[in-house]
Amino acid sequence: MSVLNSSVIIHPPGFYIVGFEKFPYVSLYIIFLAFVYVVTVVFNILLIFIIARNHSLHSPKFLAVINLAVVDVLLTTTIIPSMIKVFLFKDNFISFNLCLVQMYCYYAFATMESYALAILAYDRLIAICLPLRQNLFNTVEIMSGTIAVFWIFSLAQIAYSTGIMTQLSFCNSVRVYSYFCDYAPVFRLACNDYTLQWSAASASSMVSLVAPFSFILLSYASILVTVFRMKSVSNRMKALATCVEHVIVCAIFFIPIISIFLIGFFLRSMDPDQRVLSLSLGSCIPPSINPIVYSLKTKEIKTRALVKVNAEQNSETLQPFL
Repeated sequence: MSVLNSSVIIHPPGFYIVGFEKFPYVSLYIIFLAFVYVVTVVFNILLIFIIARNHSLHSPKFLAVINLAVVDVLLTTTIIPSMIKVFLFKDNFISFNLCLVQMYCYYAFATMESYALAILAYDRLIAICLPLRQNLFNTVEIMSGTIAVFWIFSLAQIAYSTGIMTQLSFCNSVRVYSYFCDYAPVFRLACNDYTLQWSAASASSMVSLVAPFSFILLSYASILVTVFRMKSVSNRMKALATCVEHVIVCAIFFIPIISIFLIGFFLRSMDPDQRVLSLSLGSCIPPSINPIVYSLKTKEIKTRALVKVNAEQNSETLQPFL
């Protein structure tokens, strides 16, 4: 059936997710991602608990860290359980409305992940470049407001992009070659004009990925200029040490996504299975590593965790004498 009148909109009952058609070890890969999901949820919740319970950690930096941890849990919850259902239990059908819900949630949380890393870069920028003005530019109230604004913007931006998908008609294939109801693979299945959706996807990529990444690069350029103006080598090392964990999590998140974008842009072709594998790893692995990196590389969190462990051990030692 073809769409002769653009006013006629045809929505199918649903779509079939058909990624990893030629990937030989898909079951093992999904089991690995299930383990990653457990690690992500446990460690991020533990990180949130440690920060929430210790009032000395109630600072703008750790408020931004909590925001990142919440986004990590939501992002992986949107993707990995669905991948287990599709690729491990071979139930690859998803209804049309549920497809749009998953699409919205994934891109809203992925966008917020990018903004969360930019917010942490802002915290480091103010702490190192304007240390005497932190109380003016980077208070808990300002950080809370900044996070709230980015959440509202992300949810509204993706709501528009997802909403216009309902203007498309799907009268031919309903096979989505990806690991979830991915935006571009879905709108390319439409049998009417999808120029608006393509434009929305391009603009969203610029706003959600390029803009935060550019801000992070500019922030660290300013930080490096400030650091190398310091006369004391020890002060330079201390300032740079506070940025290590953030640089690591930014690299883990942005490098795979940008690499895939550049390969697709310049080479114009990429093996579909390699693309799906790379994008799924880029979406699922960083949220599991972020809390581990911040826990191991942040002195305040390590100190609080050790204090808690020692207190529990002392309590167990004294228990027989009470």
